[in-house]
Amino acid sequence: MNQKDNDSDPRIAALIDQNLKRVYSDLVQEELPDRFKDLLAILKAQDAEQAGKR
Repeated sequence: MNQKDNDSDPRIAALIDQNLKRVYSDLVQEELPDRFKDLLAILKAQDAEQAGKR
């Protein structure tokens, strides 16, 4: 299958679109790992500290 075949069959594009939306939707709904939450907390604390010094 080449690019011309993909362009001429909108069903393939629709199927790819649906699958990508499903995968990213599932990914967005996952909870952040603790290590990222911890990092965000550290960064927020640093921002607050710097804002207090201004």
